[in-house]
Amino acid sequence: MNIIRTALIASCLFLVNQPIVSAQKENDLDALLADPEAEQSKDFVSYTFKSTRIINAHSVEQTPAGVMDMRILHRFGSISGGAYQLFGLDQASMRMSLDYGITPWMQVGIGRSSTGKELDGVLKLRLLRQVAEGSGSPVTLTYAAGSTLSTLAWPEPERGNFFSSRIAYYHQLLMGKKLNERLSLQLTPSLVHRNLVATRTEPNDIFALGLGGRIKTNARMALTFDYFMVPGQQLVEHNNSLSLGIDIETGGHVFQLHISNSRGLNERQFITGTNGQWDQGDLFFGFNLSRVFTLRAPKMPAPVGGW
Repeated sequence: MNIIRTALIASCLFLVNQPIVSAQKENDLDALLADPEAEQSKDFVSYTFKSTRIINAHSVEQTPAGVMDMRILHRFGSISGGAYQLFGLDQASMRMSLDYGITPWMQVGIGRSSTGKELDGVLKLRLLRQVAEGSGSPVTLTYAAGSTLSTLAWPEPERGNFFSSRIAYYHQLLMGKKLNERLSLQLTPSLVHRNLVATRTEPNDIFALGLGGRIKTNARMALTFDYFMVPGQQLVEHNNSLSLGIDIETGGHVFQLHISNSRGLNERQFITGTNGQWDQGDLFFGFNLSRVFTLRAPKMPAPVGGW
């Protein structure tokens, strides 16, 4: 874990100090994910990531204005269950979501996870956009704010079934940079607030630092990862969430295969509720499937460039 903490610090410095890259060309999904309403006077970097999520984590990417992203996240049981549980394939949890681009810089979304029977909503605002050449921002900066609501039958009647006790909130600042045609990195400082905690000594507010990345291997595939470190002793019996994956583009779809030590599929679950351990094989295989639909025609022709 010391190596990972060192990587987090090094990546922060790397993101800020690296030179801005020049634009290259991407394939297929460009027409659907292009941002025709973006300012044309600057050569903005596109496709820092190929999807609005890296694996578990939000990415700096936004759903374009007028575009709906329908997403299914699937996570199987622990592979440590062995052949009897078909290495986790006999068990499954999922999250379904809809994300919509209101403007080129504003996205809203709703979702529902079978784990915990939780509803969630999110607002993403792009504050800065990386410029490929000349003066401008060296990074893309996005703010994400969301909440989760558990609809499970109340497990602790002696504590009182208050609606507010079912809610948690999170705030994230996503700082991403496309370093070159193949490599992108992102830092994600995060704050999760839980209205109800297990004991009086456990804090309601949990700070975490996320790191994510994408390594493009060819025109249609990329290796991805995301990691969330909860520093100090904020949580008891908790492991930091680490997920490794492969992105495969198939026309209008992005298909993400991954393995993670977290079974949770929203920010409250995987940042504050991860219990799986990589060194003990307590891991979960899963996939994400994204399909985008244009619901509102763009106001301007889509740009030809981008990468």
